[in-house]
Amino acid sequence: MAPSTRRPVRIAGCSGGFTDRSRAIKSMAEDPDVDAVIGDWMAEMTMTMHGSGKAKNQAKLPAGAKESLSLEERMKTAMYAETFVQCFEPAIEALSKNQCKLAVNAGASDTELLAQVCQKMVQDAGHGHLKIAWVEGDDVTQQVNRLIKEGEQFESLMHGKKLEEWGMEPICAQAYLGGLGIAEALRQGADIVICGRVADAAPVIGVAAWWHGWNADQLDELAGALIAGHLIECSAYVTGGYYGGFKEFMKDKKHVNMGFPIAEIDEKGECVIVKEKNTGGAVNVGTVASQLLYEIQGPWYYNCDVVADITGVVMEQAGEDAVRVTGVKGLPPPPTTKVGITAPAGFQAEWHIYFVGLDIEEKCRFTEDQIRYAIGDNISKFTTLKFHQNGSSPIDARNQDVATVDFRIFAQSRDPEVMRPDIPNGFNRWVLEVFLQSAPGASLSNDLRQIAPKPYYEYWVSLLPQTELNHRVHCLFGENKIIKMDAPTQTRTYPKQQPSYETTEPRALDSWGETERAPLGYIVLGRSGDKASDCNAGFFVRHADEWEWLRSFLTIDKLKELLGPEEYKGKPIDRFEIPGIKAVHFLLHDHLDRGYNGCSTYDTLGKNACEYIRAKTVEIPKKFLERGRV
Repeated sequence: MAPSTRRPVRIAGCSGGFTDRSRAIKSMAEDPDVDAVIGDWMAEMTMTMHGSGKAKNQAKLPAGAKESLSLEERMKTAMYAETFVQCFEPAIEALSKNQCKLAVNAGASDTELLAQVCQKMVQDAGHGHLKIAWVEGDDVTQQVNRLIKEGEQFESLMHGKKLEEWGMEPICAQAYLGGLGIAEALRQGADIVICGRVADAAPVIGVAAWWHGWNADQLDELAGALIAGHLIECSAYVTGGYYGGFKEFMKDKKHVNMGFPIAEIDEKGECVIVKEKNTGGAVNVGTVASQLLYEIQGPWYYNCDVVADITGVVMEQAGEDAVRVTGVKGLPPPPTTKVGITAPAGFQAEWHIYFVGLDIEEKCRFTEDQIRYAIGDNISKFTTLKFHQNGSSPIDARNQDVATVDFRIFAQSRDPEVMRPDIPNGFNRWVLEVFLQSAPGASLSNDLRQIAPKPYYEYWVSLLPQTELNHRVHCLFGENKIIKMDAPTQTRTYPKQQPSYETTEPRALDSWGETERAPLGYIVLGRSGDKASDCNAGFFVRHADEWEWLRSFLTIDKLKELLGPEEYKGKPIDRFEIPGIKAVHFLLHDHLDRGYNGCSTYDTLGKNACEYIRAKTVEIPKKFLERGRV
């Protein structure tokens, strides 16, 4: 049963990815004031890795063989987040002692197996009374393959192309589930809920809906929990990680151990974000606004339980390391959910040559010309061949390493032979054979692991009807009950194009007085990130008059200018405003070259795009600069 009290539920965010700090679940569960811990071990990369791994495992086993294997044997080829197990084991005692709930999306492509592993772990630790449930339905490979045969084209959300234009054979597909299955598991008495690919914020929706007894039609409440979940889903991102004002934490060494966040969500869905006690970092309007702007795609934040309209969101400092978040409105969920389809794309490898000193651009062009000549007509064998100059070599550098530029040669091909490092006519040899006629100062990397070809995958993001989901909750306790979760009955179909607009009634830029040329980031903070091949970038300021300037200054055309001719890809850019946090947000469609799995650029996750723009110099009113730079 859900708690009878209507006090806010305190939900701690313990993981923003499979590499996060292993102490997190234990640390947060040891706090007796924390009611539940949630964590996210999934990403597009891990979905691809685990989904393709599961497909390979299934191909190796004869029909019915898996069922005959012991738990230990199945664990050897498990396709769940193994780092979750490392975090979970030391936390078992604290979860039991403080009766703290745990809901995580760590199951990847072996959710049932991970739940069984966790059940054995709690029994071995002497806490067998802890009840475990797992959520099924994110693996939609069979449904997607059937629909493809029936003619479904799964139009890409990134660029609108049809699946047949992709030219690849899908190997797996995973849908994003909501949080109401988690809520149902907790209502049935589960203490620990293991999920596969639920949406990042879904565990918070599930815990809050269970705690407050919300129904599926309480849209404002669910939307508030959705945004609270978005704020704490990436752990320390909201307590100072990736924050543009990061230097303020270095004064007192507050950056070395940033605390994990806690969302206090009340019965209306409004929340206060706080953080772990006795740790560094901070929770202020800047850190919370920064995380809100991360990986959003417009004013509508989609989830298959609810859609949150964030245009009216307001943040206020509610105390030291405490920010109140209000103004989120709920809209009906869409009849569809996001689905990620993975296909093998070929093989990739790369070489790195280092240059120092004068005439760097000419040295890089000199080397590129030689390599292209060596490849000759074989260039048609590559699907991607790019030459990157990474960095510049300053005059009078303080040491040689600072002056060193990385010249990267990146190649992808569907032909494994052309990528082999041990043949006389292939990528490796074509790069190496010109080395003795290279530009002055060329030096090869002594780490040759990247020249060995590795398989890579591409990721296709589309929509799947929620009626196609086999969304079920499995309780590994009592009568081993299985509860089917129905698709929402009240839905709304949303246009694929989110609202995009320039500011209304912009002010003349000279109305703020005298200006001075300086980096935009001296007064403007921001965050950027990825959603498949889309890149979002949100910018915000600290003062009301700066907000009026920012919304007048930062137009779509201005953003294109700041990106520059080499970075602006000619694709559509959307823009909208969030007045309550003094923010202007942009979505750069299909900016990231196929997204993380196949990306040929350095910024595979879009995290650097905002910082690149903040370092561009623009005319800034002097009175803003006189307040002091960020």
